[in-house]
Amino acid sequence: MTASQRENASEYVAVARITRPQGRRGEVAAEILSDFPERLLGLKTVFLRDSGGKPEAMQVEDAWPHKGRIILKFSSVDSIDDAERLRGREVLIPRSERAPLGEHQYWVSDLEGCRVLVERDGTTTEVGRVVGVDAAGGAEVLRVESAQGEVLIPLAQEICTRIDTESKVIWIDPPEDLLKLNQKA
Repeated sequence: MTASQRENASEYVAVARITRPQGRRGEVAAEILSDFPERLLGLKTVFLRDSGGKPEAMQVEDAWPHKGRIILKFSSVDSIDDAERLRGREVLIPRSERAPLGEHQYWVSDLEGCRVLVERDGTTTEVGRVVGVDAAGGAEVLRVESAQGEVLIPLAQEICTRIDTESKVIWIDPPEDLLKLNQKA
């Protein structure tokens, strides 16, 4: 992927992934990747991207939920063969069209890649970079890749004291030995 493709790709966020054709008129079934699946029902235009390709605008004729997935009918896709060619593509929307979040809520895609820093006694230490967010027993944890391996850090206000997704930095104030205890082997 070129630098311009990476930059272009970061303007979009994946909300679904096409898994297979559905029906005979060019509909496709898609796995929902969004925490706000109801928003997918009102979309008029989405962008489709294959692995590393440039996003392509598609007009949505219709959309409806079906067995935990969403069925999409695009205006330019009218046959099973046309629909089959879309298998595996990501369904994207512009980042600017994501659902609004409340205070102290963050998009996983905005947290990924953030540097995690600890400041103690006037010294700043980098723990690592966020590589993912997991749910652990009902609480979310940051998966942070450090020089010593992966570390799990609770995504709690008491620990993650400042989160700046624009600068891609998360400041943490962990309890003593938390980083050692939560290190994955």
